[in-house]
Amino acid sequence: MFRFLVAVALSFLLSVSTAFAQEAASEAPSDAPAATEDTLNRLIEVLEDDTARAALLDSLRAAETVAPEATAEEEQAAATPPLEELSFGRRIALVTQEASENIAESLSRTWAQLTRAPKVFDGLSGREGSVLLDALKDLALVIAVTLISYLLLRQVGKSIFARMSASARDGGLARAISLYLSSAVIDVMIVVAAWAAGYAITLLVLGDFGQIGIRQTLYLNAFLLVELAKVALRMVFSPAAPNLRPLPIANAPARYLNTRFGLIVSVAGYAQLLVIPIINSNVSRAAGQAISTLVAFAILAFAIWLVLGNRRAVTRWMLGETEGQGTGQAADPATDPEATEIVAPAPRPSRRRGALTYLARHWHWPALAYLFAMFLVVLLRPGDAAFRSFVASGQVVLVGLLGFALSGFITRAMVRGIVLPGGVSARVPLLERRLNTFVPKALFVLRLAIFAIVLLLAFNAIGLIDLRAWLVSQFGLRLTSMILSVAFILLLSFAVWLALTSWIDYRLNPEFGQVATARERTLLTLLRNAATIALIIITAMFVLSEIGLDIAPLLASAGVLGLAIGFGAQKMVQDIITGIFIQFENAMNVGDVVTVGGTTGTVERLTIRSVSLRDLHGVYHIIPFSSVDMVSNYVKDYGYFVCDMGVAYRESVEEVREAMLDAFRELVGDPERAVNILGELEWFGVQAFGDSAVVLRARIKCIPGTQWA
Repeated sequence: MFRFLVAVALSFLLSVSTAFAQEAASEAPSDAPAATEDTLNRLIEVLEDDTARAALLDSLRAAETVAPEATAEEEQAAATPPLEELSFGRRIALVTQEASENIAESLSRTWAQLTRAPKVFDGLSGREGSVLLDALKDLALVIAVTLISYLLLRQVGKSIFARMSASARDGGLARAISLYLSSAVIDVMIVVAAWAAGYAITLLVLGDFGQIGIRQTLYLNAFLLVELAKVALRMVFSPAAPNLRPLPIANAPARYLNTRFGLIVSVAGYAQLLVIPIINSNVSRAAGQAISTLVAFAILAFAIWLVLGNRRAVTRWMLGETEGQGTGQAADPATDPEATEIVAPAPRPSRRRGALTYLARHWHWPALAYLFAMFLVVLLRPGDAAFRSFVASGQVVLVGLLGFALSGFITRAMVRGIVLPGGVSARVPLLERRLNTFVPKALFVLRLAIFAIVLLLAFNAIGLIDLRAWLVSQFGLRLTSMILSVAFILLLSFAVWLALTSWIDYRLNPEFGQVATARERTLLTLLRNAATIALIIITAMFVLSEIGLDIAPLLASAGVLGLAIGFGAQKMVQDIITGIFIQFENAMNVGDVVTVGGTTGTVERLTIRSVSLRDLHGVYHIIPFSSVDMVSNYVKDYGYFVCDMGVAYRESVEEVREAMLDAFRELVGDPERAVNILGELEWFGVQAFGDSAVVLRARIKCIPGTQWA
């Protein structure tokens, strides 16, 4: 696997370098004609001017008499043979020499920057404290107004969030998502309202009416951006609404993490957006850079303290070994009735092994290594560059948390499954099972897509890739459009198939609507199978076309293959065509008593190719439709009981007729028999003269299938 990844990376680098070379080669000819024309024009101007022409000739004579001395590097380069002519060992030596020299140069440059790093604090003049104190006096009123407004509105918002949490606990996933988004909108509106109150008091009370100072503007903008960033944190941790929390952590850890991360955001945001601009304008930019570095060191120290203080609790949360997740802080049941105990007795070490378990147990080492790298960034590039790195890191963390939260929502939906209302399940019994079979697979694919998007956004945030440029590139547009088109085609095909099969299930459900006849059951079953096959083929064709494959040869090959199959399977084609017409003509249905191909029996199974009969002796017959010339259905619409009565030659035919009519009237008088009789006795008279009897025929019209009783 590692070799495969290395090969892919080398191929990518090679393709990128080739693309750059081709781009440079394609741009060079376009500039060459313009440059040549400009040079020729200048040369013509020099030759037409006598003074300039004389000066040019003098310069050429002087250059001819003075021979340039070759430098030591040029002599060494001339003495060194081309790389292709060197031995393999010599080539390795030259490559390693160049690599070591580059590494040594980088290390020396880094060491020089590290030795100069403490000089960043030389910019501190001692006046920073008084400047900040004066700024605080100017901003005291607007700070008080915004904070008081914000805290009051937050108290109202917390009560609203608590009611939303209680409502989400009793609702479904869709209700929880809508309440979650509504809570985010309300939280943003609270921040905007407090910011607007600060702006109003500044414009109306402070200074000249309708004017605002630069310091007030800096503070209000910093307040808006910092509090909106903290709204994003609250969307992840949801400290005031446990049932709207996307992350699977308890109440106390959620409040703990929200408070600590909020503190980091506040310190970094107000320092960068308010304090440092004031120091830059009133003291010096060097002092502002020193303050920025001090704040960065403070944030790094606090982050290291958080990692070291919570490493075991986070490990237990990752491994799922305790009820409480995440921080090692205990909830107070007296103040938090919904909280559970966070710090449980130390569990026995898990015996699980694997890469993920190892990473969960040692997650703090990569975190500390990253913080150490950030420490070096602050030393080597103090000021705005360090805070840009912090902002990129914050974006990575936020994107990761949001992706994890969304994945948690999807996981809970997969575990919970889809529960349809009772009326819908009664009408379409198989719909819920079909949805619960398909939706988890679709959600699993969606989780993979979310993971890929989070990785791309994280790489874009730290500068490894330019996601926007890639998306607007030709390849990016083609890939994204292909993915979206294929996903839309698959979802639409599944929706069509689900609607068709659900309608057929509803139509075949005897408890609702009109009871389907045997013919309708057969035709609807055949329709479902044929539509499923056709939908699969059409969907596959559309998907292959969207991927970029030319389906014209595939269609031609399918036509040729179909023709060959048609010639090789004429009987099967004849079976299918005859079966289709038999079904459309309603010649027989499941349960009918028929004679097909010389065999009489009850139809037990009917497909588009054959019919299966069970005869009087219980023998099961499968008869292909290609061998069926005639279908005799004994239970179509109605039936006749035919009576051939043999009487002696000495008996009177009229007396026999009256006796048969009396017997029919007695039969009609029986309620159990009368319900099956549809007409009067039909008398045909003498049918045949036998050897010892005269055969008299009569018949009775009755409900189909009851004539033999």
